[in-house]
Amino acid sequence: GPPLLVSLSLLLYSPNRFTLSSFVETPSSKMSSNKIRKAGGAEPDEFETSVAQELVNLEMTSTDLKSALSDLYITAAKEVDCAGGRKAIILYVPFKLLKSFNKIHQRLVRELEKKYSGKQVIIIAQRTILGKSFARSHKTQGVRPRSRTLTAVQDAILDDIVYPTEITGKRTRCKVDGKRILKVYLDSKDQANVETRTETFADVYNKLTNKQISFHFA
Repeated sequence: GPPLLVSLSLLLYSPNRFTLSSFVETPSSKMSSNKIRKAGGAEPDEFETSVAQELVNLEMTSTDLKSALSDLYITAAKEVDCAGGRKAIILYVPFKLLKSFNKIHQRLVRELEKKYSGKQVIIIAQRTILGKSFARSHKTQGVRPRSRTLTAVQDAILDDIVYPTEITGKRTRCKVDGKRILKVYLDSKDQANVETRTETFADVYNKLTNKQISFHFA
């Protein structure tokens, strides 16, 4: 097999003998680096590496997720603080892989939430917002695609946050202090499963868009 990579800088001396405390690149650690691919080849942080490793573990141990996870990877992972001392984990995935993640969404989220002690896991596609001043190159003539406007991206983020529950309606309300709040109506057939998650949904949406939102069932 290939030679093991050992960091010699970790030679430790003990009174009776030399010990080698080494980082060995195992198949598992190599696989975890394939599970996260950050923009521009940036190094993942410690938390992102731990999430990537959990995805590897699930791929190796979960028979129903193994084949589905083999070609999937994330682009970032963040832990965010929510109201009431709750925490949520946001996994960013490539837009082109969102449909594949959606196919295993409920099983994957359930398994990851077990691993992370009940912190809510939310999967969001990485999208690029193109501003109003967007100018296409001479190769790609045409207007700014609607799917890349700020409003469209924020709508898509909302769809991702509540997935697989469907949004049945939206209304914007002005509060007494003049601030706007978006009232989002979710499909009532999912109320029993989703009701305990909506506060975290609202907190995550607010952190990502700076917009206030409340969830209702209809």
